[in-house]
Order: sequence, then structure tokens, then C-alpha cells
Amino acid sequence: MALSPMDMTQFAAADTARAARMLSAVRSARLSGGRAPMAPRPVIEQSWARMLRSGVDPEHDFRSRLLPPDEVRRRREASALRHVLPVLREALLSVADVAQHIMVVADEDGRVLWREGSARVLRRADGLGLELGADWQEEVVGTNGLGTPAVTRRPVQVFASEHFVRSQTTWTCAGAPITDPRNGRLLGVVDVSGPLESMHPATLAWVDSVAKLAEARLRELHTQSLERLRTVASPVLARLDGRALVADRDGWTAAVTGMQYLERVVLPKPPVTGTRWLPGLGACTVEPLGEGWLVRAAGGEAVPQGATRIVLDLGQPRRWSVRVMSGVEEWARELSPRHAELLYLLAVRRGGSSAAALAEDMFGDPARRVTVRAEMSRVRRYLGAHLEHRPYRFCEDAEVEVLLPPDPRDLLPHSTAPAVVEKRAAASVP
Repeated sequence: MALSPMDMTQFAAADTARAARMLSAVRSARLSGGRAPMAPRPVIEQSWARMLRSGVDPEHDFRSRLLPPDEVRRRREASALRHVLPVLREALLSVADVAQHIMVVADEDGRVLWREGSARVLRRADGLGLELGADWQEEVVGTNGLGTPAVTRRPVQVFASEHFVRSQTTWTCAGAPITDPRNGRLLGVVDVSGPLESMHPATLAWVDSVAKLAEARLRELHTQSLERLRTVASPVLARLDGRALVADRDGWTAAVTGMQYLERVVLPKPPVTGTRWLPGLGACTVEPLGEGWLVRAAGGEAVPQGATRIVLDLGQPRRWSVRVMSGVEEWARELSPRHAELLYLLAVRRGGSSAAALAEDMFGDPARRVTVRAEMSRVRRYLGAHLEHRPYRFCEDAEVEVLLPPDPRDLLPHSTAPAVVEKRAAASVP
């Protein structure tokens, strides 16, 4: 049998020792190829499969070299997560000693940057290698509440022997990813960890809600930064003729003049001054202004001419991008998980897909056409010159290359889209 995530947490909360013994038997059977008394939860089973493919040793833990203190400080100062620490602390640490848990925050590389809470539990965490500067990526230390949510891009609770590495099976953790609301990029993971007895059925929902509060705070801070940039931009734009806009360093528009408002513009990476071709705007001059960039349309074709090469890079476990290259343009953009899925499906179905067909591929429900159209509208804001609709597809004259992970079974591991799951399953067949 298989227990749902809530069933498992309720069962474990009611009888921690029995649940731990059952999961130990499940882990031992699965790793030895025997018959398990119950099926692991899908998120755990999929993670174990990734660990076996990557060669993580389930019986011996691996301790990465800790980052030196100055590198931890540098990463803290560079991470947007520093802005949401007050939110995380207020929500997660108020009952730390009573609940016997700690809060752990890791960056997008899985490095532990903050670790606070019960002093007794912190000492136990030291024994597991859960220390400041440690690397807790899934492919380094196995299935866990920091590394696994970073891969799956969704909240995950890992209880007892659901951990892949034996040394962690006396531990429980629940982690949720925190993403940058500006671009969908993974910023890191917040996790609540502790000994088995600290597990509670509501922990995962609690951590997930706090992660969402953190993302809401980041959205608020971004809005404030755009307002500050708009104050600087307004008098500059008022003196200009023609089409122009001011965008922040991530391409989000603060103000425009002489043109329809664009929510976001694709800037060259890294932005450089001079004349550049920008999607949707054509030839533009780009120059720094305050904490952003002044972009002035110089005229010319809005759609690039000549052969175009599009590279969809899905080879990294947590970072995906699209790169466009032609005689008149070259730019790259990091993709959100949803856009990575959509562009992959368009790349493998070059003949095109209707909104209903994409909804079937994405959600298993052709009726969710409105959701697909909304997402494709966002995609076309930066790839519009290279995408057609009715049906949705890449333009015929574009050369599209997809870079896959070394093992195709690791394709978009976060994705639950039926068509992507089918592709991963097909790669698992000998």
C-alpha cells in the first residue's frame, strides 16, 4: 500500500516509533531490491531513484568541506534571502525550543547560510553535518528537506528512513523552496528540522505558508524598488522624443514614453551600452540610469531577419534557460519551471500544439486552456518573434536545440506534467 503525504504525517505523529520502523523496512527493501511492506511516497521514491543513478552511498554519509566563514558572509550579503529573514524568524522560531526544532536556510546551491533555533537540536544537527557552510544538495547528501525541495520545486517533508542516507534516519525535516517573484529563479530553501519526536502533521503546511509569506515580501520590495526607479526615470523620459522606457536590472519596466507599456523587456546579459537588438522593440540604445537602464528605440525591424538558433538548456538540475542567436540578436533568459515545461513541449512537438493539447500535456486536462493561454502570453513577451500561435509552435525557420541532462530520467525533475512524466518514464525503459 502507499500512504498519502498527510496520511504518513498523521500516522507518524500518532505512533512515531512504529512509523519509523515501517519506513526503515521500506528503505531496506527498496535499496536491496526486495519486496517492501508498502510503497514509498512518490516524491520520496523518485528522489531515491535519482540518488541511485547519481551514485550517492546510502550507508555512508558524505561531508562536504564547509565554506569558510568569509564565504558564508559573502553569500549572505549577495543573497536576496537576507531581506526575508525577519519574516522567517518571526514565523518559525517563536516556538523553536518548545517544538525541539531548528530553522535552516540554504541558498540555491544548497549551502547552509543560516541556522537558528533550539540549542540542543543545533548540537544534534552538528552531528549530522548540518552546519553553516555545509552543502546539502540532494545529489551530495541524499534525499533531505533542503536538497529535495530545491529539485522538485515544491514543499517536501522527509521523515526518518525516507532519508536516503542512513545517518539521517533519526531526523525529520520539512522544507519549501523560495523563488524570486521577478523571474521564478530559485533563491533557496527554508527548512524546519529536528529529531523524530519533533515531527507534526501540520509542519509542512506551516513551512510552505511561511515560504509564501517570504515571496510576498520580496514582491513588495520589488514594487518599492520600481517606484524609486520611476521617480528617477520620469524627468528623464519627459525630455525625450520617440519611444523609450526605463527598466530595472532584471528588465522590469518602471516607466515608458511614446509607446505601449511593456511589463518586462529582455536586456542583454550582461547589459552593455550602445545599440542592441531587443525582442519586441528592435534596434535600441541602452545606457545606465540610476539602478536600472534607459532603453531608447532606434527604429528598424521589430522582427529579426535571417537564420535563428534557439538553445533550450535543460541540462542543469535546477536552472533552465533559453538562448536566442542570429545575425542581429543574441540574448539569454532564465526560465521559470512552468516556462521550461512549455518550451520543452513545443520543442519536441515542432508541428505545433493547440491550447487544449498543451493543457492536456501540462495538466492532463484539455479544459485548462485559459491557464495555458495566459502562460503562453507571458512566454511570447520575450519569444514572440520566434513563436507562432494557432497552433503554438516555434517558427519553421528557427533551428531549435534542446540540451538535456546527462541522464534523460532527470529531465525537469520538478515537473508533474503528464507529457514530461511520460518522457522520463520512456527514458527509464531499458
